Amino acid sequence: MEALAKTGAVFLTLRDKAYPERLRQIFDPPALLWVRGDVTLLARPSIAVVGTRKPTLYGAGMAEMLSRELAQRGLMILSGMARGVDTAAHKGAIAAKRPTTAVWGTGIDVIYPKENKALAEQMIAGGGAIVSELPLGTFPAPQNFPKRNRILSGMSVGVLVVEAGEFSGTRVTARCALEQNRDVYAVPGNVTTKNAWGPNTLIKQGAKLTATWEDIWEDLPTQIRLEVEEREGLASEAPPAASLFEEAPLPPSEARVLGVLRQDEALQLDEIMEKLEPELSSSEVFTALFELELSGRIRQLPGKNYVRCF
Repeated sequence: MEALAKTGAVFLTLRDKAYPERLRQIFDPPALLWVRGDVTLLARPSIAVVGTRKPTLYGAGMAEMLSRELAQRGLMILSGMARGVDTAAHKGAIAAKRPTTAVWGTGIDVIYPKENKALAEQMIAGGGAIVSELPLGTFPAPQNFPKRNRILSGMSVGVLVVEAGEFSGTRVTARCALEQNRDVYAVPGNVTTKNAWGPNTLIKQGAKLTATWEDIWEDLPTQIRLEVEEREGLASEAPPAASLFEEAPLPPSEARVLGVLRQDEALQLDEIMEKLEPELSSSEVFTALFELELSGRIRQLPGKNYVRCF
């Protein structure tokens, strides 16, 4: 208990209200969870992002991009903080200025790999959490990592696989997800690279092909989306932080275009034009979209689709 207090952590039993309900429902939930950081995060709808420890630039980039964009929309990013895809996923959530949770295969006071010490501290400082079923001081034994994968999938509403070889431990997480009735998503890879074997095989077996955040968001159960939207809506109603500079109001045309766009649903250019046809000319819409994208308020997706950033 003294060591736990020094670490600034707590432990949860199956009887504790803070114990994550999704994890409680799996076949073999951990009897104890050791948690450093914000315990309330464990109950949030989350996506577990997993993959190889040696990703290509494409794989690392996709893991970070998808994690950032899902985190921006209120989903918790969950991973194992291993080298490679896991690290990229946590960095994506941190880039979105959202908390992220790591499930370790060591004690919560034993950082592994050691080069992720700064990342672990950054996660805690950003309001995130570190979770393990193993007692303090547990060293990184190889047999502990496959076991922790059931926690990753069990706490999540779905598992996203980004690059994994034929004999990768990621297969364990995907299998756990299927056994726990969790959705499996996979980013397709270049068939000439060995890291594409895992996600491409999962797609052939029925996993949802994932290229953008919308592929996951649109597939979520309605109840989960409503829960996330409600929490994000409540968060957006909080009073704005004090600022030394008052933000200038948007021009009427930009405000009108921004008003029809949403964070959770992309609108195609033709749809935007149709919605605004009585009020704005096509040239005014084009100009407004350009200015809004330039100021970072909206983002253009492939196929001239637009989403609101905040």
